[in-house]
Amino acid sequence: MKPPIAKRIPHPHEIHGDVRKDDYYWLRDRENPEVIEYLEDENRYYEDVMRPLEEKTENIYQSMVDRVPDSEMQVPVQHGSYFYYSRMEKDKQYPIYARKQAESRELLPEVQEEVVLDLNELAVDGDYLSVTVRRMSTDHNRLAYLENRDGTDRYTAYVKDLTTGELLPDQIPNVYLYGSLEWSRCGEYIFYITIDESQRPYQLWRHRLGTDVSSDELILEEKDTTFTLFVTKSQSGKFILVHSRSTTTSEVHLIDADSPLAPIRLVDERRVGIEYDVEDWGDDLLILTNEGALNFQLLRCPLDDLQSRVNVIEYREVRYLQGIYPFRDALFIFGREEGLTQIWKLRDGELEKISWSEPLYTVSIAANQSYDTSEVLIQYESLLTPKTTYGLNLETGEKQVLQVAPVSGEYERSNYRQEHLWATAEDGTKVPMAVVYRAGALEKGPAPLILTGYGSYGANSDPHFDPYRLPLLDKGIIFVTAQVRGGSEMGRHWYEKGKMQNKRNTFTDFIDAAKYLIEHGYTTPSQMAARGGSAGGLLVGAVANMAGELFKVIVPAVPFVDVVTTMLDTTIPLTTLEWDEWGNPQKSEDYFYMKSYSPYDNVEEKEYPHMYVTTGLNDPRVAYWEPAKWVARLRAMKTDHNILVLKTNMGAGHFGASGRFNHLKEAAACYAFILDKLGVTTD
Repeated sequence: MKPPIAKRIPHPHEIHGDVRKDDYYWLRDRENPEVIEYLEDENRYYEDVMRPLEEKTENIYQSMVDRVPDSEMQVPVQHGSYFYYSRMEKDKQYPIYARKQAESRELLPEVQEEVVLDLNELAVDGDYLSVTVRRMSTDHNRLAYLENRDGTDRYTAYVKDLTTGELLPDQIPNVYLYGSLEWSRCGEYIFYITIDESQRPYQLWRHRLGTDVSSDELILEEKDTTFTLFVTKSQSGKFILVHSRSTTTSEVHLIDADSPLAPIRLVDERRVGIEYDVEDWGDDLLILTNEGALNFQLLRCPLDDLQSRVNVIEYREVRYLQGIYPFRDALFIFGREEGLTQIWKLRDGELEKISWSEPLYTVSIAANQSYDTSEVLIQYESLLTPKTTYGLNLETGEKQVLQVAPVSGEYERSNYRQEHLWATAEDGTKVPMAVVYRAGALEKGPAPLILTGYGSYGANSDPHFDPYRLPLLDKGIIFVTAQVRGGSEMGRHWYEKGKMQNKRNTFTDFIDAAKYLIEHGYTTPSQMAARGGSAGGLLVGAVANMAGELFKVIVPAVPFVDVVTTMLDTTIPLTTLEWDEWGNPQKSEDYFYMKSYSPYDNVEEKEYPHMYVTTGLNDPRVAYWEPAKWVARLRAMKTDHNILVLKTNMGAGHFGASGRFNHLKEAAACYAFILDKLGVTTD
């Protein structure tokens, strides 16, 4: 079967005196039957290309399934008299959320489990299911949760009575997928966030349990289209925190969780470029802010006088402080130092870092812990160490291993290696890379290698343990993550140097990482694949234009590749929210800079690597037409005979198929394509 050829319908855009010819603009109209027919033709071509790889795909899939443990269970987290956790059974697609009522952790094995919510009972075979936010009422009798079945960001809130197991009549539509649902402490009211036509979370509502949703009260509306609204509960449970954020500015309101009908209280009015987060601790409010401190400083003030602020600790530029975790008897700070995640405990006005033995790792404080706990749960992992949960005794400071995530099948960590490498960027900046491979992989010289990256929004690509990666490591594949600028791995400046007019650093860092790996004998261009999703898809898409010759195959997943057109269209979800990330193309300087790297605008008549592109028809974050248009233009212009496929998930969105085994099937197909093009057998 020959690849589909999309028809070309000239559609010129003129802005700032520049005419952009967009022959595939028509693919935006999903109501046009020809658009759906074209996407289905691409899917048929994809299936034709993948048919010879069915055995390879099945082998990879089965090797991953073999790594699925018989059972997985999170370490139970105590709230009141209950310990809450989730678990997975080997033959199930989705998690089961459960709890046990016990006086202490030691007594849990003797206590019968109560299932709070089993997603497998909600799921319908073959259909999409996403359940995100789950919030328990203070009296532990009702569970509010969000459910979606089409892959968009529009969720419905349900309330389950845990004494009867029945759903209450309260059903709230149009709720955002996360950061959007909290209970008052009395359990009579739910605060929730709804989205507008572009799926921007913008309105905060108050719902009284047992009343019709039509009578709910609008509490706050974010009218600035470059901002979004979110709600969280403070660690103590005393406040519901209402966050209004853009990519560079924030504003927080407080709702007294014990007085849900009282007026909300503003902490600080928004000021351009100033970001802050808050938590209450005792009688004080803690404020983490970047005002006068690029990598954020920690302040405190009395709750009854929010302007009387003092420093909690001395500001140090080398520490990037990102989160506050107050408990009744201790205060912890999460952040980054020396390119790694760190946790500090406040002791006598100084931050005392919790130390770890490995040189490359990721740590975090477990979510949803009780404010009154005497044992703080910390999660730790590395490229070689499965996720390990420690209990940190607040009185003695001792760390005790509570659980190591099970690894099904044979795993001997001494058979594998992890490295922290540093490539030199074209401007002299040192770019970190996290590397993992099986011992002996390089004994015969350069090896097959998959290089991944992201580099946007200040999001970090930290080292993590992946049991489903083990079968590929055992085949001699090297996995490398390039922590390019645009993330925050090295601090806030790392983000600032990879956005707006500095965005090209993200792409050139990735290219320089690839060159380092070639020059130092890890791989060769004929053995290397590049992989990235969403903004990471933009990264590898731009690299395909700029330095495609360094790679044999490139895998852009749900890629953001039509940057200029999307940023010009304010009707598209998230567009206005991201002008502070990419620029506003209505400004000439931003327009021409974005156009200089936008993958769609820079397709050339030249050779490209093999490419495996994915998208979702219902994706509200990166619309399906971006990769569809890009693939159509690539087909018309590329001069090689390499394989280019576009796989469109016709019933899902940005995050692909739902369900664990469905995810593994998608991953196996992608890896089969990569390994086939790199010449790696799976026998």
